[in-house]
Order: sequence, then structure tokens, then C-alpha cells
Amino acid sequence: MIEKHTSKNGLRIVTEHIPTVRSVTIGIWILTGSRNESEKNNGISHFLEHMFFKGTENRSAKDIAEAFDAVGGQVNAFTSKEYTCIYAKVIDTHKEYALDILADMFFHSSFDAEEMEREKKVVLEEIKMYEDTPDDIVHDLLARASFGDHPLGHPILGTEKQLQSFTPDHLHQYMNSRYTPENVVVSVAGNVDDAFVKKIDQYFGNYTTEAGTTKIDKPTFLGNHIERNKDTEQAHLCIGYNGLSVEDEAIYSLIVMNNVLGGSMSSRLFQEVREEQGLAYAVFSYHSSFLDHGLLTIYGGTGKEQLPLLQDTIHKTVDTLRKEGLTNKELNNSKEQLKGNLMLSLESTNSRMSRNGKNELLLQRHRTLDEMIHQIDAVDHDSISHVIQTVFNQPNATALIAPEKQK
Repeated sequence: MIEKHTSKNGLRIVTEHIPTVRSVTIGIWILTGSRNESEKNNGISHFLEHMFFKGTENRSAKDIAEAFDAVGGQVNAFTSKEYTCIYAKVIDTHKEYALDILADMFFHSSFDAEEMEREKKVVLEEIKMYEDTPDDIVHDLLARASFGDHPLGHPILGTEKQLQSFTPDHLHQYMNSRYTPENVVVSVAGNVDDAFVKKIDQYFGNYTTEAGTTKIDKPTFLGNHIERNKDTEQAHLCIGYNGLSVEDEAIYSLIVMNNVLGGSMSSRLFQEVREEQGLAYAVFSYHSSFLDHGLLTIYGGTGKEQLPLLQDTIHKTVDTLRKEGLTNKELNNSKEQLKGNLMLSLESTNSRMSRNGKNELLLQRHRTLDEMIHQIDAVDHDSISHVIQTVFNQPNATALIAPEKQK
């Protein structure tokens, strides 16, 4: 059962007690990401995430790493377009120990100037590694082609120029403006009790920040084309379509439809592009939901001489889907597959913590397993047809990284 507690400062604590496991996963979720940045400070959310691990007033960076290794625990973090998460997984006897370290990182990170300069080099290498991975960077190009100069079109990692400009004051100012209590959710899943919720409240329930939250602007889907020439063996293609927000009631129909299009090994794109024609090793589609928007992405990588055929095959597959919809078999199989994946994911405290934290942060509500299964079962041909027309009956955006300019 999922329980929610709101602290007096507005911070929310979401817990799911699972007495049959011996692990506990604790996640601190913050409603901020690259979407909340400007051109000048693009990448600061991600850099701030890195700096939480580089030492506090009480612990060095090495102390933090050794603290979790000493108890066989795991600690990590990630940044997305709209949120940041710092989390740890330990056995239940060490949950207070892990909470103390996470709270220390959250409240007392020193942002030491020398550590910052060293970590800038690390993040710069991360940016270079990303640039050297065309099947990753092409997705950033698609975001730019889809949303232009809107913050949703910005890369999460930022650029070297912006990275080098960050100072400790920049990090403190950004935390004051974005890490407000109402923007923070502490999500816990595993073998926990009410006493642990009180312990979390003691750490997180009293802090305040000076600045308020800034309003976000809704993006406009632009449908542009961006092409970059790069010394690669393959051409990497992304095609984007205007998608649905996290709150859209049609989201389950879109998930079912996408699963048939390119979300699994039995999908139409995988079977036609890879199995039937041998055009690509990797071909898939996925949907990204944001607070007020969404993006359906199709990716495929192939040799430059086969690029026109790959593009033609993808467009024909989408056209067939738009005209004919799904077969009864595809609809039923996709729904059963999604229900199976959903139930299997609930066996991990990591996934439960993530699901609950993200739902609370973005939706402020939680569906039970039965409610989610009911939503999937309710998807029918009419709702699929509606979402297909909504997504595909409009211009698309494209991003291409090619070995040489294509004619």
C-alpha cells in the first residue's frame, strides 16, 4: 500500500511498505531538469547532481563512496528534462544510515571550488563520450528539431562553454530557486515502517528556501529537420511525432499502440526493418511524456547506402498503421505484454520507488495495480484509432547523423 505524508514545509514523503523483502530504496526527487534552465545555465541541473557526490561539510567524496560500499549498498543519481533523482538502495537494517548520508548530501554539500573544477573535467568527458555516440546524440538533435529554442530542446548535459561558467554561487542560487520543499518528494519502497517516515520528516520537514518556483512555458512542436555530418560507419535517423502529456487520458492507448509499432521484438518496425529486410540492427520506437507535452520517437541505424530504404520502410509502416490500425491479435497481445511487464517490475524496490516518486512529483496521484490493469484492459480499437490520428496526422520532425551529406 502506498502512503503519503506532507510535511509542514510542503515536502511530500511517499512510502510503500513491502514486508516480504529485506531491501529499502530511498529516492529524493526534485522537480527540476534541463527544461527549467536558460541558454546561459543549460546543464546546471545535471552538474548539480554530480556535485552532490563530491563532498559535504561532514564527508569527503571518498567518504560518501566508502560509506555505501561498506554496507553493500548502492547510490546513484540521474537528471532528465523535468526532474532530478538521487537514490540509494540498502538492506533494511541500514536504512537510517543511508538516509543520514543522503540528507547530508542534499543539505550540506560543500560545492568546493577545487572539487568543482575537477568535476567539470569529468562532465566534459561525459559530453565528449556522448558526442562520440551518434546513436545517443541523434536523440538530442531530434529534441532540438521538435522544440527549437524552447528548454525542452536543450541537451541535459549542456555544453562545454556553459559548464565552464558555473561557480559555487550559481549552484546555491539554482538550488534556492528550484529545490523548494514543494518541488521535492522523498520516495521510499521496501521494508519500512511509520517510524522511518518520522525520521525522514525530521531531516526534510523543516527546511525552507529563499526563492520561489518559476513558471514553465508550454512548447510548440515545430517539425523541423536537423542533419549533422559525422565520421561514422552508420547513418542514424530519428523521426519524431507530437505526443501526449503525462496527464492525458489517452496515454494508455498510446503505450499499447507504440508497443505494436516499435516497442518490442514482435513489433512491426522490428519485424519489417530488421527481420524481413535486414536493414538495421537497432530499430525501435518510444514515447516521452512531459508535464504538458510529449514526443513519440522512432530510431533506426543503417549503412548510408540503405538510408533511403530505411526511411521509406519506416514511413510505409507508419502509413499502414494510420490507415488500418491494429489487428485484434496485436491489440490483445500488446495489452497482455504490458500487464506482464508491469507486474514483473513491481518485484523490485528500485522500480517501485521510482514509479511512486515520479507519479507524486508529476501527477500528485497513485493508481493501484488493479486500476492500471483496468486502464490497459479498457484500451480498444476506437481509442487506438483516436490516438493514431492525434499523433500521426501532422508533420513530423527528423534528425539525422550521416557519414556524408545525403542527396
